[in-house]
Amino acid sequence: MSQICAERVVIVTGAGRGIGRAHALEFATQGARVVVNDVGAARDGGGEDGAAAEAVVAEIRALGGEAIANTSDIADWEAAGSLIRDAVEAFGRLDVLVNNAGILRDRMFVNATVEEWDAVMRVHLRGHFCPARHAANYWRERAKTGQSVDARIINTSSQSGLHGSVGQIGYAAAKAGIASMTLVQAAELARYGVTANAVAPVARTRMTEDVFSELVQAPESGFDTYAPENVSPLVTWLGSAESSHVTGRVFEVHGGVISVADGWRRGAQVDKGARWSPGEVGAAVDDVLERADGPVPVHGTR
Repeated sequence: MSQICAERVVIVTGAGRGIGRAHALEFATQGARVVVNDVGAARDGGGEDGAAAEAVVAEIRALGGEAIANTSDIADWEAAGSLIRDAVEAFGRLDVLVNNAGILRDRMFVNATVEEWDAVMRVHLRGHFCPARHAANYWRERAKTGQSVDARIINTSSQSGLHGSVGQIGYAAAKAGIASMTLVQAAELARYGVTANAVAPVARTRMTEDVFSELVQAPESGFDTYAPENVSPLVTWLGSAESSHVTGRVFEVHGGVISVADGWRRGAQVDKGARWSPGEVGAAVDDVLERADGPVPVHGTR
């Protein structure tokens, strides 16, 4: 059977455990050469341990694949640059960047601290921006010199970012930002042969096991809906040459279900053709809302 990512060079951040590990293994199974990036931090972002990345590299090599470990802090500008350079130096080029690393600092909004907010924004938003920015520069330079570029950025959003989630104000805001970042990357990088898409996975990870332990636990038999491996086939396909026609999309993945998120779009409207007075606005808004689709409920409110 053919391998859809044969010879492609892929970076997966946060690949030492959970969904990232599943991505790295699936890419390797499909013939990719993989850079397994993981700083080895705890779920809240504390600590460092390179053993996680090395363990996944060992798994890939045991399967007959090629991989190297990298423990760069993806939210550090210089370290993110070294991540891209490591891939190119080890395997000759870079084709795919999967931004997957993340942390949690769950807190109700009225109890959230600015330190927790900054930590989540740093790992998720800055941690998506820095590697992608360095990778984009690498691909742009290749395109400018006439080299063929067929590259991919695959970001990781969340249903929390698409719909909101009670108790996850920072995480939800960061993941929403990642979805918007993906749209801009797709629009700006197409000229260089780069596509950008995002996934919003529902799966069992360190980030969901404590909060939703009963819901996401593995069944004794049958299909494991929340297995992290369920997310990886879509991500791997998005990283392949076959997906060149798909960009600027956010996909939700849950078990065997793949759906495309509709995103913000202009809905029902009313146009007076002149400036509204405050006293007129109430009736106009009521009219618009009566004709509009209702919002998806915020997670934790249903």
